[in-house]
Amino acid sequence: MWDSRKIRDSFLMFFEAKDHLLLPSFPLIPNNDPTLLLIGAGMAPFKPMFKGDVPPPAPRVTTCQKCVRVGDIERVGKTSRHHTFFEMLGNFSFGDYYKKETCQWAWEYLTTIMKLDPERLWISIHPEDDEAETIWKNIGIPEEKIFREETNFWGPVGDSGPCGPCSELIYDRGEKYACGPNCKPGCDCDRYIEIWNLVFTGLFKDENGRISNLGKQCIDTGLGFERLVMVMQDKPSPYETELFMPIIKSLREIADINASGEITSVAERVIADHLRSLVFMASDGIFPSNEGRGYVFRRLLRNALKIGRDLGTEEEFLYRLAPVVIENYSDIYPELEDRREYTVKVIKQEETGFLKTLDSGMEIFESIVEHCKQHNESRITGEDVFRLYDTFGFPVELSREMAEEAGLEINEEGFKKEMESQREKGRKSIVRDLAIDFDDSVAVFFNGYKKDSDLDKGLDVELAFINQDKNNKEPGAEIEELKEGESGLVIINPTPFYAESGGQVGDTGEIRDESGDNVASVEDTFNIGNYHVSRVRMIKGSLKKGLRYRAFVDTRRRREIRRHHTATHLLHWALRKVLGTHVKQAGSYVGPYHLRFDFTHFKELTDEEIHEVAELVNTEILESHPITVDVVPMSKALQEGAMALFGEKYGETVRMVSVGDGFSRELCGGTHLEYTGQVGNFIILSETAVGRGLRRIEAVCGFAGLRYLYAIRDAVTESCQILKSKPDNLPQSIRRLKETLREKENMIEQMEKKLSEENAGDFLKEAKDIEGVKVLSKIVSGYTSRALRELGDNLKEGLKSGALFLGQESDGKAVLLFMVTPDLIKKGISAGKLIAAAAEVVDGKGGGKPDFAQAGGKDPSKLSLALKKAEEQLKLELSDKRLEKTRWECLEVD
Repeated sequence: MWDSRKIRDSFLMFFEAKDHLLLPSFPLIPNNDPTLLLIGAGMAPFKPMFKGDVPPPAPRVTTCQKCVRVGDIERVGKTSRHHTFFEMLGNFSFGDYYKKETCQWAWEYLTTIMKLDPERLWISIHPEDDEAETIWKNIGIPEEKIFREETNFWGPVGDSGPCGPCSELIYDRGEKYACGPNCKPGCDCDRYIEIWNLVFTGLFKDENGRISNLGKQCIDTGLGFERLVMVMQDKPSPYETELFMPIIKSLREIADINASGEITSVAERVIADHLRSLVFMASDGIFPSNEGRGYVFRRLLRNALKIGRDLGTEEEFLYRLAPVVIENYSDIYPELEDRREYTVKVIKQEETGFLKTLDSGMEIFESIVEHCKQHNESRITGEDVFRLYDTFGFPVELSREMAEEAGLEINEEGFKKEMESQREKGRKSIVRDLAIDFDDSVAVFFNGYKKDSDLDKGLDVELAFINQDKNNKEPGAEIEELKEGESGLVIINPTPFYAESGGQVGDTGEIRDESGDNVASVEDTFNIGNYHVSRVRMIKGSLKKGLRYRAFVDTRRRREIRRHHTATHLLHWALRKVLGTHVKQAGSYVGPYHLRFDFTHFKELTDEEIHEVAELVNTEILESHPITVDVVPMSKALQEGAMALFGEKYGETVRMVSVGDGFSRELCGGTHLEYTGQVGNFIILSETAVGRGLRRIEAVCGFAGLRYLYAIRDAVTESCQILKSKPDNLPQSIRRLKETLREKENMIEQMEKKLSEENAGDFLKEAKDIEGVKVLSKIVSGYTSRALRELGDNLKEGLKSGALFLGQESDGKAVLLFMVTPDLIKKGISAGKLIAAAAEVVDGKGGGKPDFAQAGGKDPSKLSLALKKAEEQLKLELSDKRLEKTRWECLEVD
């Protein structure tokens, strides 16, 4: 059976072999697209490329994109087709290939790679797409397996964008999933499943609904990953696959649900579905709120929490399940592991908050019901339903169910109108969910592309806006004055402070008046909408709106940032020179202390390649090439070979940064040096994988590079002193030390083995009889984990038949090791089940196989009680087995 990882990889490898550039998934937060709240389709991040606003990274691209949609949330868990979070496999062409290749490859992948039965595949096309019908017939699809659908027109994603007719590949899962005898392709049941949608993107729809030619023939396809896994594993729904079952099984443990096998309830499905969305949204930086993306997050969490209440969970439980999702997906999406602690914390805080409002909301609900009955009203108003949802977090399903119990209905249409109004507010919410009421007609200029000597003199600015910043997350109202000790967000005009963008961190510095009596520290600068916004903290005095001040950039910090940014450009050039022109920048971080550069490449770099890249960069640094910046039309920059970075949006005029004679030329809005020699040095710290087809280099330069070299020198010097070695002989001295340690470890291992054999004989004398079974239960001390396992093996061998329970304290924690002989396993006794019960006593958990299990706990003082618990559990299970056997014998006699 194909597992999900193999299926995902097979798709991406298939299209890589057909010259598609493999890109990692984009974040769920759309980049510069106000028409979208969340990425809900594989093509959504590519809209600017289809439109021609941004050059694509390659003519052909393939991705596995994480997506979130909530349009069909009411159907989640009830069908095998609807999820709020899902992965979409896709192949894309930006004016390269079109319908013929797309259809041929889709058929080839499904029937040759996936080996799906061609007889069970159906094709739908747009009523006017005769070309697609001809292509499918030429592939060999019988005419009766091709049908026309009016709905086969896809797009745009958002309010406007590329669109076009589409062709769908539909899989027949068999009669057992049919809704009735008249079930046929296109039916809205779980028999005929659309698994792949091929969109022939050649049109464009504007905000007014007008459709025109896109100007080129493009391809956008979306293959539902969860659906494909379900089909390939022949499961009733995706919820019975490994994409969901680990979550559901953990949920059953938390909620104490007695369920076996893979038959899942709607409640379990919804919780597992919503949890996946919550984990991925939180890891991408989406924070719960009452508008925008945060509103979606809050809605999903509270719906799941309410359903959890129905299952019997009284406390927070979603945060306990979040690690299951992280562990299931972190090898595909490394950012999940990187942000594990934050993700779990966000989910738990929101759970705690909702549980607090739930009781208050119930009181409000009861007062609404009382009002309806007093006034002989049969429906709760849409405004009241929305108030319960928006203020107290009541999902509409909860309000509906409670209303029915009270003999009432809810005004669904009124609620939907309120919801749509809220969604519209969400669509218009500004970047970072910070609402700034600022006059759009006022232009704010960035005036920070200056030499350090000029920046040190300060820039005369007007303080145009002040916003309270109460918790560094959501600002308060606009204010007129910021006083000593307070923090806030300010907009100054013009501003010398670079706002975080393109991977480069924002500037810091000071804003002060001429007298120096009023001083604010600038701690960060970032973009909100079109504005450069600085987060400030008042050092002394105050800042007042409308007054003029002088702004000073921390030029020493800026200089280190510039060093790392110029080094990033040189690194990009060197990687393409050493590895090939397929290398594309896929993300970066440029700060004062280090740089991080993500790039597309299909395998780990060798030591020789890393050394060659570093040497190339340092060579160009020593050459001290001049760095020039030109503002030119986009067309001219591309003609001169400038590299446009994937995912960035450019205007008609761009800023082009060139090194030397133009061997490195990129479109870049960041700050750079005047000469490469000012970088100083360049040292690669690490080269790692961050996803399939995606590598990461971390490096330092300038003073950060010197500090790194000093630290290495000090470490070498100290190591030489300890080992009484010279630097040149240090590796040899370390190898000798390792060999000596290995010899000592072998000696210790032999001694431990001998000791365990000697002790085993004495310990076996302490074995006792429980329900006719020999049981050795003992607390030991001083054993390493390896020696404890060795002791266990010896004791188990000596018991011949029986159960072994060992416990010991190690580093202030409890350690348990249980073993059961094969004859007891045949009677239904499991070491894993026994240790689970014992582990709870020492405030821990553990598990294992029927013959061997281990556990750890926080409370070693209760080891004796834990072993006693294991004995009691074994006695109970043996008694149950004996009683069950007696009953069967009686039945046989009867």
